[in-house]
Formats: sequence, structure tokens, C-alpha cells
Amino acid sequence: MSLSETQKRKITALLSEKIESKLRRYARESRSMPFLVKLMQDKEKVAAYSFIHSLATTLGMSIYEDVSKIISEDHSKECFTKYDIGGVISKNQKSVIDNILRELRNSERECNIEREIEEVLQASPENGRVQKEGRIADFYMIRDGIEQYFEIKTVKPNIDVFAKSKSKLLEWVARRRKKIKVFLAFPYNPYYPHPYERFALQGLLEPGKDLLIGKDFWNYLGEDNIFEEILELFDSVGKIYKEKIAEKIREVAQSKMDF
Repeated sequence: MSLSETQKRKITALLSEKIESKLRRYARESRSMPFLVKLMQDKEKVAAYSFIHSLATTLGMSIYEDVSKIISEDHSKECFTKYDIGGVISKNQKSVIDNILRELRNSERECNIEREIEEVLQASPENGRVQKEGRIADFYMIRDGIEQYFEIKTVKPNIDVFAKSKSKLLEWVARRRKKIKVFLAFPYNPYYPHPYERFALQGLLEPGKDLLIGKDFWNYLGEDNIFEEILELFDSVGKIYKEKIAEKIREVAQSKMDF
């Protein structure tokens, strides 16, 4: 099943709205980056770097989550972004999760999300307490009667971020007190066409199981090979705004960057 025309229109409208908003509202926070400007000897390239970084932040913060919802809503019972899982976590559950993380980081066990979920569910939830941190899933859906929760992160996290995300996934299981599916998701593979290999991963998560990367993530949401279609939509919108973005960069370079 490929993307429907409605989905394509929604994604195109979303991307256009985000870019238009960025073009209207963007202003450099730093008027001076003297060392980088002196090294680059090109105000426009420094301005481009700043604008692209800001746009990339916008992608990471909202667009990937919103696109996930558009793709999933036609074949899910329900789906939401920024979903508050709620629930409580007990000391026993925290102890089990901490032990799993410790053993994974010390290579004392191999990653197996199904087994880890079972261990968390076997831990006593008695005297659970509210824990505000880590209760928000970037994306959530119910499909085939199963609750599924996603943490969508930058594609090159360090070991501490991997560990924190893994802990959060298992804490979601503890909060829900039942079998659910949990994933850390990356919107693309920065090492393509080679497999995702990052030293910081260190066996904490398993690609294809509790870690979905690039096309595997998008195809999972769409239940079909839709990754290329998504890229084509980004490409078509990018072509429309190419000159406007270039004009904005020139404007920023002239009016905001001190040489």
C-alpha cells in the first residue's frame, strides 16, 4: 500500500507550512561568530550553516513526528504525537530496569527486548510513584490491538543518550503494566548505504527489534515500502522553496553577520 493522495497532500502542506514559518520568523541569535567567519572567509556560508542547523532542529522537533502521524492514522485505531503515557513506576521495577541496563553495558547479556519486557512485567509494581521525567512518547499508535510507543531521536546519539532512551522504553512498559511495543527510531541512516554502526550503541538496542532506522522505521509505520515516496515529497517541496531559502540565507549574511 503506497501513500494515498490525501497523505501526500497532508505531508506536502505540512512541509510547506514549516518552511514558510521558518522563513518568516528566523533570525540569528548570534550576530557575531568571529572565529568561524575568519576561518571560512565567507559570510554567506556561515549564514547558511546557521539557517540549515535551525531548519534541521525544526525537523527533529516536530516534522518527523507529524509525518509519522499522517502515515499511520489510516491504518491505526488511534495515534498521537507527544503522548503522555502517565502511570507510575515502583522501586522494584526501577531496580530491574537498572540491572538490565548495567548488564547490557557490561556485555553480560545480549539485547532481547521481548525477554526484557517480560522481566519488567514480572517486577512488583507495588508502591509505584509518579515520575514526571520520561513519560512523554514522541509518537504513539494502536495497531492490531497493540499499543506502540516511539522515541524519535537524532541519528548520532552518544552512549549516555542510548542508555537513557533504552531505560525510557523499559519504563514505558513498567508504566503500562502490560505487553506493549517500544522503539527508539531514527528518521534516516547517516551511514547509508552501509548498515548503521555506531560505537555508542554498544548492544543496548537491536536494529529491527527495539531500534528502527531510516526506511525500516517509515516502512514499518506505513506497512509498505513508502520510504522513497516520502523522500520524493521532501524533494518536491525542497525544489519549490530552493530560491526562497537561498534568498533568506543571503539576507541573513548581509544583515546579521558581522565580519
